Amino acid sequence: MKKRTGYFPPKGSGAGRPCKGLRVLLYILLCVLFLTGCGEKTEEETEAAGKEIKVVLTTGFDKDEIFRIESTSCSVAEVMVYLTNTQNQYESIYGKQIWEKTLRGATLEQNVKDTVLAELAEIKVMSLLAEKYGVALTEREKTLAQQAGEAYFASLNETEIKALGVDEKSLTAMYEEYATADKVYRYIIKDINPEISDDEARTITIAHILIKTYTLDGSGERVPFDETEKRQARERAEEILALIQSGEDFDSLVTKYNEDSKSIYSFGKGEMESSFEKAAFDLGTDEISDIVETEYGYHIIKCISTFNKEETDANKVKIVEQRRKEVFSQEYDAFADSLARNMNTDVWESVAMIHDENVTTSEFFRIYDTYFGSVFREGS
Repeated sequence: MKKRTGYFPPKGSGAGRPCKGLRVLLYILLCVLFLTGCGEKTEEETEAAGKEIKVVLTTGFDKDEIFRIESTSCSVAEVMVYLTNTQNQYESIYGKQIWEKTLRGATLEQNVKDTVLAELAEIKVMSLLAEKYGVALTEREKTLAQQAGEAYFASLNETEIKALGVDEKSLTAMYEEYATADKVYRYIIKDINPEISDDEARTITIAHILIKTYTLDGSGERVPFDETEKRQARERAEEILALIQSGEDFDSLVTKYNEDSKSIYSFGKGEMESSFEKAAFDLGTDEISDIVETEYGYHIIKCISTFNKEETDANKVKIVEQRRKEVFSQEYDAFADSLARNMNTDVWESVAMIHDENVTTSEFFRIYDTYFGSVFREGS
């Protein structure tokens, strides 16, 4: 496998709350490997892609130092905490066989490892950004970080402590940095509270029948149909549409013919492939579209509701958060571009997941949420 220089800081990543991106990436990677859909495109998917940038390779690192960004650095122990917790989150859902999968030509293990590198680099940059703005933890928040460090350390067995190379002091420092990144994000976006109208956030609910125009190869990548196969798929879609127009029950045809893993979607503007979205938003309640083509295949859409109040209100929250991320990302990107970055490639390439039945720790992020889940919302 070709050596990678890493992608830190991940310019254009949206740099949201620390480790939220990591969890989103976990979800996205699993969806790419295991699921099919009708073309939803979320802002998290764009964020997850990141941008790989060049780094300066230097000598003079400590033996356990992965990278430096200006005055801050990342140790092997920090990487192992993030990597091992993420690994065990995967395995708790899909089992150890998950690592047999590949994604975009690389093993899933390498993809997760690179994600962890980007996540830690993002937190380091955000800590430096906090210094720029004079954002620091209060004594109460430092105490919470210490308690979180003690709680996570107490959750580890001897094998895990040795494998991760951590103690209470180092874990406390990690939680302090994690919380500082969270706090500077909130500081920068604190005055961003746009009013979102019902029309802008309007969410509709539809049912659809998908006839695919692709198959999956052994690594889970989509392989488009050839022209003959695509024409045959179109003909099947036309036959189904004719059945609907002759009066057959749409729901029964969904059960019989739909090739998507889901049949019902609720979504707002900008969340679906444009052709699918336009056709769906043009429908009235109970109306049925003509055949709509997307990169996934041919769709026949039925509108269930032209306005889903509950989903629309939830979408308002999502839009506000996206606006906040956009504001923060502009500040983050400009700051990150100005920083000197140095990568200890040899040490990074030696880092690997731990495959030991006695290493099952997965509580690092949950413990952070336990101690800090509401503290910044309280305005401490």
